[in-house]
Amino acid sequence: MLTGIYAWRKKGTGIAPGDAALIIDPDTVTLPSIFQQAGYKSSVIGKWHLGLGSGDLDWNAKISPGPLELGFDECFLIPATGDRVPTVYVENHQVFGLDAADPLLVSYGQPIGEEPTGAKSPELLRQKLSDGHDNTIHNGISRIGYMSGGKGARWGDEDMADTLTKRACDFMTRQAATKQPFFLFFSLHDIHVPRTPHARFVGKTLMGPRGDVIVQADWCVGEVLNQLDTLGIAKNSLVLFSSDNGPVLDDGYRDDAVEKLGAHDPAGGLRGGKYSAFEAGTRVPLLARWPGQISPDQTSPALISQVDFCANFASIFGITLRPGECLDSREYVAALLGKDDRGRSLLVEQSGTLALRDGDWKYIEPSPGPAVAKSTNIETGLSESAQLYDLESDLGERNNLASQFPKKVAELKELLKKIGTEGK
Repeated sequence: MLTGIYAWRKKGTGIAPGDAALIIDPDTVTLPSIFQQAGYKSSVIGKWHLGLGSGDLDWNAKISPGPLELGFDECFLIPATGDRVPTVYVENHQVFGLDAADPLLVSYGQPIGEEPTGAKSPELLRQKLSDGHDNTIHNGISRIGYMSGGKGARWGDEDMADTLTKRACDFMTRQAATKQPFFLFFSLHDIHVPRTPHARFVGKTLMGPRGDVIVQADWCVGEVLNQLDTLGIAKNSLVLFSSDNGPVLDDGYRDDAVEKLGAHDPAGGLRGGKYSAFEAGTRVPLLARWPGQISPDQTSPALISQVDFCANFASIFGITLRPGECLDSREYVAALLGKDDRGRSLLVEQSGTLALRDGDWKYIEPSPGPAVAKSTNIETGLSESAQLYDLESDLGERNNLASQFPKKVAELKELLKKIGTEGK
């Protein structure tokens, strides 16, 4: 989304450790840098997980490069994810609220300090484990990785939604006062593990913490929309709401997500989920609100990717992208605004392996691996044989047509290979 380049083109852009170096080259043209060029002030608030620094990061010194070197004017971050250390916020180039007398140390190798871990002291946990996540304990929850120190800077998981939402609303308020247009990337963490809803949302659903944090996320979005209304700028603001991957129930913590699911189908009839090459892994919601420009309650079958945001906004601003910039981004402004129901014809999907969408055809390249992930109980979509599906008649990807249409398989295999060599 931020580079307009498929993530699989660059090694090291998988699930990064919490102390990973910045995985985007600061010389890259990015979505925020496009907004910056158009005169907008930009901010990223919330979950980051794209790395910080250039390697061997000292969390007690200036943290750079990061979002501010990619076109954002300011940032307030969860450095990686809530289930990874360090459990602190980063504001611009510093750990927020860090006391120099209590330095923060982080390790993704050997244990450091004397703090208990989930592996050795499970009796201290208030959220039990199902897979991994058994290193340093903070707030009764053990995380991935080890840390010590920085006690005064550590977040309270239950307060995270309030803290981030207030930051988002404060940024919009400041910008509205200056009359300068703004771009806000508000990256919610609520539904990501560990799921820890604020007390006022606990018990709001029958689905346990997972259901309650969905309600909490809805509240966060509502606060942002209400603030736009209060500031009188809603009619001049395009709001996009989307997700980074499909659903997962048990993702390392035993929080009753499986036991209390009931009849709810989080994948909406699609096959797979997070980490899966099937559609439930990569087909995600995209809601758009722009009063006066987008009709309320309309839906669209158009295929569009978050990779396209760069080209779309460059087009809106009249900015010409040079060859190689935002390599995989394509302009579909009409589809984004609900004025065209076609959108893309080709799209490469990535989750465990690569797949190619060509209209209603979907080809999944052969890739060895388990059919069902042991840790999440999700169908991976991996197979040593090629897979071909007609999504118009088989959106659930139950009928593999590869043996019936070998020419189509060969065509899409070659096309995927050709796309993979672009820009090299």
